[in-house]
Amino acid sequence: MTTDAPLQGLRVLDLTRLLPGPLATLRLAELGADVLKIEEPGAGDGARTMMQAPADRASGVPSSFYRLVNRGKRETRLDLKSETGRTVLRALVRESHVLVESFRPGVMEKLGLDYRSLAKINPKLVYCAITGYGASGPFSQRPGHDLNYLAYAGVLDQIATSDGTPVVPNIQIADLLGGALPAVNRILAALWQVSRGGDGAFVDISMTHSIHASNIVARATLENADRGAPAGLDELRAGHGLLNGGVPCYNVYRTADDRWLAVGALELKFWERLCRALGRPDWAARHWSLGQAIGGPDALALTRELADHIATHRLKTWIELLEPRDCCVSPVLTVDEAREHVLFRTVAEKPAATQPSAPQAQPAQALWPGGDL
Repeated sequence: MTTDAPLQGLRVLDLTRLLPGPLATLRLAELGADVLKIEEPGAGDGARTMMQAPADRASGVPSSFYRLVNRGKRETRLDLKSETGRTVLRALVRESHVLVESFRPGVMEKLGLDYRSLAKINPKLVYCAITGYGASGPFSQRPGHDLNYLAYAGVLDQIATSDGTPVVPNIQIADLLGGALPAVNRILAALWQVSRGGDGAFVDISMTHSIHASNIVARATLENADRGAPAGLDELRAGHGLLNGGVPCYNVYRTADDRWLAVGALELKFWERLCRALGRPDWAARHWSLGQAIGGPDALALTRELADHIATHRLKTWIELLEPRDCCVSPVLTVDEAREHVLFRTVAEKPAATQPSAPQAQPAQALWPGGDL
């Protein structure tokens, strides 16, 4: 086994759709796991046509979205509403280590394919269900998407403009950090349990609960308020907290060419270096760690002063001056710029697997080569 493929030999059945589940199984595939993506007959995974380029549509190729999160996997189609499809899946489960699904709670149970049923076939199976609100509880049957999960978790409230208006993020935070990431973590933990002689496990991933638990800074602020912290809940408001724009050393600033500069000089040493580089060493003592009130009058006044200063030059000028100074300053790159940046040009992605537009169902023996089915 090579160090870059520690999961070589691990067999994963992927019954998920769209983003959270497919990304979780992609991460397992990147670690060497053999992932078999199983889609229903017909249209299959809705990601095939989501954000599909006209050229891909014309040639019958799935969208780049689908290809990105399903690269490196093998594919087949199974009709789990048919007895034949369920029989094939059960045969695959006997020879698999992990199954990941993202149906609404109760769907797999109605099909006789829930964890309790499949564990009778393979007691070592790690079965992961990724849902919006958990496998049980008052919201388990409610539909939702990333924006809904963020809203319920109190996270969307924290992604806001200075007047408190929530901003719709163009990165799926709950899907990624509340769904895919904890799924991978919990699956690997369950596999460790199996490797030590234990049985498999049912891994229940609620994206809303997971992202709520990850809202650490806001929760810390709440706890401080409960303990009588002077700022109370004010620090939860955009522009009033340490990490949401309430200090000049951790903020974004518009440049002369209408680009943006991200300043993350949170620690005093970085702030001091930045102030010296800007020719304003007198600003160095005006820092939260030296008593500057977070979100207070001096912090807001210095933020305006720094904004006026940054607005005098183009982004390129500031980057050439500040990047070498080791003071936690960076350009706010566009998606296209980030893709071409030296940071990412040196990271070679694994080539995308060829994705047929509609793979045909195959017998179980062909899907897990060498398996005793």
